[in-house]
Amino acid sequence: MNHYVIVALGSNTNPEQNISVASDELAGLLHSCHFSHTIWTYDIHHTCVKYLNRLVAGYTDMTVDELDEKLKTIENLHHRSRHEVTIDLDLMQYDGVRYHLKDWPRPYIQRLINEIE
Repeated sequence: MNHYVIVALGSNTNPEQNISVASDELAGLLHSCHFSHTIWTYDIHHTCVKYLNRLVAGYTDMTVDELDEKLKTIENLHHRSRHEVTIDLDLMQYDGVRYHLKDWPRPYIQRLINEIE
């Protein structure tokens, strides 16, 4: 069964390369996926750290737990740490159920979501 999902990507370390590599990995993981363009934002703590962000929507046969585990595995392969976010992959939506609810109102999410829905 195909499940419709939305995943948020973010990076603050070598962001152009890491977002590109992670996008390729997600394109191999999801079916019929569409990517938003990328957008620069500052971190939520208002430091001067900039993040490159993007969203992807697509379909998967995996359960929500399997997909979330796969996203964490990809993050770990990129040596993600708390301060060096090589890649951050957040499952935002799975079959209409929203996750990371505090992120949905953020302006960049609202802007990018219109590109993929």
